[in-house]
Order: sequence, then structure tokens, then C-alpha cells
Amino acid sequence: MMMTKKLPLIALLLASVPALMPATAAFAEAQPAKKVFPPIAKTAYKTPAFDLALRTDTQTLAHLSPTGDAAFDYVPAAREAERAGDGYVHIGDLHLRLKSGDGAWQDYSSAHARKPIAKLVARGDVLAAADISASMGTGIPLRVERQWVNDNGVLALRFTLVNSSNAPVEIGALGMPMVFDNIILDRDLDQAHAQASFVDPYIGRDAGYLQVTRLNGQGPALLVLPEKNTPLEAYRPVLEARAAPKDDIFTDRSPRTQVSEGFYDWTVASKGFVDKEWAKAGPQWNEATSITLAPGQSRTIGLRFVTSPTIRAIEDTLVANKRPVAVGIPGYVVPTDQSASLYLKSASPVAKIESFPAGALTATLTTSSTGSARYDVKASGWGQARLTITYADGQAQTVSYYITKPLEQVMADIGHFTTTNQWYEGKGDPFHRSPAILSYDREDNKILTQDGRVWVAGMSDEGGAGSWVAAAIKQLDNPNAEEVAKLERLVNETVIGHLQVAEGAQAGAVKKSLFYYDPKEFPDYYDPAINWKNWTAWSKKDSDDLGRSYNYPHVAIGHWVLYRLARDSQGLVKQHDWRFYLDWAYRTSVAMMRDAPYYAQFGQMEGDIFLDILKDLKREGLTAQATEMEKLMKGRADHWRTLKYPFGSEMAWDSTGQPEVYAWMRYFGYQPQADVTKEVILGYDPTIPSWGYNGNARRYWDFLYGGKVSRIERQIHHYGSALNAVPLFDAYRQNPDDLHLLRVAYGGMMGGITNIDQQGFGSAAFHSWPDMMKWDAISGDYGMGFYGHAIASATYAVKDKDLGWLGFGGKVTDDAGKIHIVPQDGARRRLFIAPAGLWITLEAGRIASADYDGASGQVVLTLDPADAATSKARLLFETTTKDGKPYAIDGGTADRGGYAIPLTTGATRITLTPR
Repeated sequence: MMMTKKLPLIALLLASVPALMPATAAFAEAQPAKKVFPPIAKTAYKTPAFDLALRTDTQTLAHLSPTGDAAFDYVPAAREAERAGDGYVHIGDLHLRLKSGDGAWQDYSSAHARKPIAKLVARGDVLAAADISASMGTGIPLRVERQWVNDNGVLALRFTLVNSSNAPVEIGALGMPMVFDNIILDRDLDQAHAQASFVDPYIGRDAGYLQVTRLNGQGPALLVLPEKNTPLEAYRPVLEARAAPKDDIFTDRSPRTQVSEGFYDWTVASKGFVDKEWAKAGPQWNEATSITLAPGQSRTIGLRFVTSPTIRAIEDTLVANKRPVAVGIPGYVVPTDQSASLYLKSASPVAKIESFPAGALTATLTTSSTGSARYDVKASGWGQARLTITYADGQAQTVSYYITKPLEQVMADIGHFTTTNQWYEGKGDPFHRSPAILSYDREDNKILTQDGRVWVAGMSDEGGAGSWVAAAIKQLDNPNAEEVAKLERLVNETVIGHLQVAEGAQAGAVKKSLFYYDPKEFPDYYDPAINWKNWTAWSKKDSDDLGRSYNYPHVAIGHWVLYRLARDSQGLVKQHDWRFYLDWAYRTSVAMMRDAPYYAQFGQMEGDIFLDILKDLKREGLTAQATEMEKLMKGRADHWRTLKYPFGSEMAWDSTGQPEVYAWMRYFGYQPQADVTKEVILGYDPTIPSWGYNGNARRYWDFLYGGKVSRIERQIHHYGSALNAVPLFDAYRQNPDDLHLLRVAYGGMMGGITNIDQQGFGSAAFHSWPDMMKWDAISGDYGMGFYGHAIASATYAVKDKDLGWLGFGGKVTDDAGKIHIVPQDGARRRLFIAPAGLWITLEAGRIASADYDGASGQVVLTLDPADAATSKARLLFETTTKDGKPYAIDGGTADRGGYAIPLTTGATRITLTPR
């Protein structure tokens, strides 16, 4: 008999399903056969930083590569020929909205209907120049001249606008299209990571900039900086022409889809939009302005293109280019019981700082030296706020903050809202969703029992499971007896046996949705106002499908939280013992690999849960189950290890799978792959002086699947923000010298609670387009982000070589080397002391404070008194850095890899001493 080579486990799992499709295939729109376009004539130029080319006919940017790296292009040069016609915008184009006297606004665009430009003589440092007025449109009252300049080695783009009419002209909108290669269509993941870029804006007026980062996270990063009179006031999407109003000429013909986020305008003036398209929007990032030119008057605006050698060096590059730089520690989300610090670096001193709304933020100067200053920032009220910093040279910088309640109250709010307002007991519900926590429409203040995307009302998939996942994970560190009782009912009466198969060969498998569309079975049930004709209205057969692995972590979380509460608390979990819930968490994990193998080849959102389940199986001595689960997960990890970028998804590109991929790479000792994953996350997850973009892991399509306003749009603090924070925190604990990791992680983790309103409703994400600027009204898939926040909540005590002692998530004070730490995060169960590399976690009990002796390394923990559900704390600790010393504890009883510590009616103190 011929012997066959033993296949890796992942190959066996995938043998019965289709081979992995190209990454762009799954959800990309069907494309017609490719047309062949004639090549575009270009003229090449060089600056010290760039090899570039301009189209010969329009002088718009056709090629921009870092010097010596011709294989990579920041702009979509490979698509230049197909994007050459009218209606396609490029860098070098211009959008203007103008008004003379009491007349109406008139729009002009150099790209909408191109006309020949009048080339001008290029002298000195000017690479190319032209009068582009004719291409702007008929009747424009301005003369528009454009220059491409090599300004002492820096590439610059400048426009001079001259009022050539006999009357004053108001410029109500002025936008410069920023067209970079974020197009993933027709690229597999390796190609996308090597060739494509993402753009993140700092919409900070005169200090604003764009950072263009490669998907692989490698340098150089491109920075687009403003010249004088060119504030980044707003960041306006250039709408797709086929989806825009008929009279809108500020559009682009390139499809805006899941494989392309589309392009945006660097918007210098926006009053004309606020008067019209944005009139019903929430507060903009900045106050809208316009520019008025008297007859014969001119104004020059311009942008500069520079490179930063790495993503981590962006702020240093800004300083080197004499740009004002703001650094918020720990970030820009500020609970009212905490304070933050704002570090300002500028060539010009600060003249004044103002708060909008007045009194929402106070910034108090604490230290100042030449070129830099530190301010303490305190917050009052709730919601969005901003500081406007005016410098002595007249430049104005804005820093956007979000003010929240104290985190303990935020946790209580979301627990209460999900288990009351969203609690559903529909007796006789034909879809067996009772009892349940269902999706919620905050605009109409009602539970969503129906939606044309059936999963939204079906308790599964991300858009339907989000709210009950949030309610469950809230209980992990902040249990409430009444809420836990409802969670037990939900899991035992609705999940097991309805959403999840309870018995038989497929026990543990999870359905795609409980709700489905069947008008024959339920002719009078479905709301006729809803469109039931889309593919999203799954039939019962489709909803019963067990093959979507992304649904399994949600259910595993419910079981695992009840296991932890039953194991480490008293009297909270009553229907079953801890073994029951841990067993169901394990069965769910194994069922995913058995019944949903195709999508299980990808990292899952909240996939970290599987690692926690495995660790608990080991701690409980359940060796057979742990061995089986570890074998299954190692099969996935070994498969990922063979891939250059193992972050595949049902989507062309995604920020979903990286956290779980990272977790298993670390667990199985595949550190090089973990490091690649970390750097890729930093490529799409920035640190920017704005609560919205700081730590905001990129996502721009999930409003289609879980939002009330359903469109392709850059989402702010979708669940990716908090989930991607988890691996960055872990990476920081390995390398506490890399403060950039902690800043991005903390921004994402805290961004994950800005979704929660004052009553506790959690929104899927914030609509960043300036025609909305508000939270989506549907809860959707928010709970996945809250899961990331909950498991990552911790206090970090950090000693930075430049900034000194810093607190992330808690108050840190230094008294001659004696460091006092008061946790203020939403859990008070996790603490990292960076100089010691000491990671302390509690699975029961809470940390009231900690004292760290910088000389001896000794740590004294003060724990909260016992309460009705907690008679003993359960403490674990480890040293995470290579040069950190191991620690020993002075009390407690060894228990499941940690220590059980009896609590009393008073404070309990535990000492940890380095060996």
C-alpha cells in the first residue's frame, strides 16, 4: 500500500471546503472584463525624497515613490490610464465653492470637465506651473495658478487664487483632492501589504497633517503638511459620482467599495458646506470658515510632502519640519474623575488656549521650556470638546477630546441599559429569541425585532450578537447580581438549544441567526416597510447554517464569563456550576473547528477568548480537553506561520483577524510572526491628537452590515479599535521602552467606550463624514469593541526617559523614588509596572492602590475589602520583559497557577518582592 504524507491539521480541516479564494474575491463587486487604456504621457522629476511624475497634459500627480523604491507608489499610478478621463480627481486638482455679493454658491472643479491648461514658464525651484482657470469651469471669477516646487529639497504644491472680477468673492469651500493608493481591488493580501497605503488625517487646522502609511507598517511614511494659510479645517469625502446628487461636481468616478475607501479633500474652508450639505450634522472638528478676496486680491495656499523614516518617527519628523506637535498622555478620552497631560512642542510660544464648549476643558501650565510646554487637562460635562491653541505667530491648532463619566459609572451604565432597555421577553416569539438582549435603535428608542439584515435582529453574527456580548463581558470585572441572573437565563434558555446546537454530532455549533425571513411560514409577521428583497434577508436554511466561524467567539464569551463568575465569586451564578460553563466554552471552541472550518482559517474577532479558555482548561487540570483544543489551535497557528501576512478574512482586507493571530503566534512561540502582526496593526492604527482617530483601527464598510445609515464610510471606533489594542498592550509589556505601542493601544481601548452614551446605549460606531458627525443610531456590532475594552482595561505605571513617570488608566505620583499608584480604569484588576516588567492580574478582588519602590523593586498591593460575592482575591503575576526579575509573594495560597488571598472587612496588603 502506498503511504501518503501526513497533512497538517489545517489542511485536513480545509479539505472538504473550497480552497482559499484570493483575498479580494469574497465581497468585492463583480468586475467587467478589463479595458485596455492608452498610456498617459508623463514628465519625470526628482527631489531628494521622491521620484515623481506629472501628467504632461494636466500637470496632476501621476507617480510618487520614495527615492530608490520605484516598486512602491503612494498614488494609484498603476491605474493612471483608467482614471485619466473627466471626473477622476488627482493630487493637483482643486475644488472651489464661490459666491459674489448676495448671489448663490457656485461650484468649480478642475477635474469635472477638463479643459486644456495654460502652462507657465517654470523658473528656479519651480518644477512645473500652469494657469488652470479654464479647467475650473465657465464663468469662474478667479484666476487659478498652480505650481509644483522643489523648495530647498521639499516637494510642495501651491495654488494662487486671484480675484479677477470687479466684486468681492467669498470662497466658501476650498478643497484639494488627496488621492493615494488605498485601492485593494485585484490585489491579494501580499500585494496589498506591499503596494497599498492608508491615510489618516489630523484635522487640527494649522497643525493638521495627513499621514500615509503602508499596509505592512514599514517606512517611509508620507506626511502631507500645510503651508501658510492652508489649515486642515475639514476632511471631506470626495463622493462617488454615481452615488452623489446630480448637481455635485466635487466627485470621483472610481468605485467606493469594500476594496477601496475612496478619496478625500484637504478642506481649507468649509462654510459653504456647513451652509448646505452639512447643515444637519453634529459639531464639526473645527469651526467652519470662508475666505473673502477683494477685487485684485490674491491668496496662496500650499501643501508640503515629506517622509518620515518610520511610523514611530512621525512626531519627530513634524518637529524637524517646524510643525506644532501635540502629545496627549494618556490620550484624548478623559473621564471626569481623571486628569490628562498635554505636551506641546512648537517653534512659537503658546499665546492662549481656549476650550470649546467653554469650561469643558481646562488646561493648566505645569512646566515650560524653550520649544515645549506641559499642561494638566481636566474635564467636566460629557461628550465632544476641543482645545484651540493659538501660538504667538498666529497659527491655531485644535486638539479634540471626548469627555466621559468615571469609568466605574460607564460600566454600570452599559450593564444596566443592555439588561433593561434591550431586554426582550417576547412570549410566543416564533424565532425562539426569548429571553434575549436584542439590537436597539436609539433614534426610535425601541428594540429591533425585525431588520432586513436578519442577523441584526437574530442574536448572532456581529450585528446581532453585539449587545448581549457587551452585557456578558461587562460582568467579568463588574458583576451585578441582577444582570448576571439575566445573562444566565439568556445563555441557558435561548443560546443553548436554539442559537447553539445542544445535542448530537454537532453539539456546540452556532447558527448564523435565529431570526429569518419566511413569509409563507409567517405571512403576517414581517413589516412591509422593510425591504425584504436583498440577499441579507436570509431564509431559515441560511440562518440555520453552522459554517460561519465568526459567530462562535460570541457564544464562547457568554459561557466563559459565567464560568469565571461561578469559579471565583459566591452566589452570583446559580443555575449550573463552573464545570458546566467551562465545558460549554470548550465545546463551542471545538465545534468551530469541526463545523465551521473554512472561515476558521482566519483570525476571529474576539478570538482571544479561545486562548483564555485553553489556559483555564489547563489550570483546572482538564488535560484531555486542553490537549485537544491546543492541537486544533496549533493547526491554525502553523498554517498562519506559513503566510507572509496571515490576516485573511471574508473581506478583501480586514482589521479583524490580527488580534487572534497575534495571540496564537505569541502562545506557540512564533515571535517573528507576532512582530509582523504588531507592525501591520501600527500601519492602520495611528496615534493622532484627536479622540476620534487616536487608536482608531481602520474600518469603513461595516455600517452596511450593522448600521442604521448604511454606507461605505470611515468609521470611528468601530470594534476594531479596542480589539486591536489588545495585542499592542501585550507587545508593550514585552518592550516598555516603546511608548508608541502603549499610546496607540490606550487610544483604541479608551476609544472603545466613547460609543456609550449617557444612559448606557452603545453605538456601532461614529459617522466621520462631515454631513453626519454623530453616532450611528443602531447598537449593531458594538459589543465586540466593548469586549476588547473590558479585557484590556488596566493601569500602566510608566517611567519615560523624557517625560518621567506617567499613568495610563490611573494616578501615578513619585515621592523621591517611592511610586504610589491609584488605579482608575474600569476594572481595577490589572496593573503593569513598566520598570519592573511586572504584570499583575486579579480574577477576583480589586486593587485599591499599589506602592512601588524604585530602588528595591518591591511592590505592596492594597486590595479592597471583601464584599458579598468576593471573600477572597485571586492573584496572578508574571515578569514580561527579558531583563525583568521574577517576583515572589509573601502570602496567599497557591491556586490554579495563581494565589488565593483571603479578604477581610478592611484593606488587605500583599507584598511582591523581586528575587
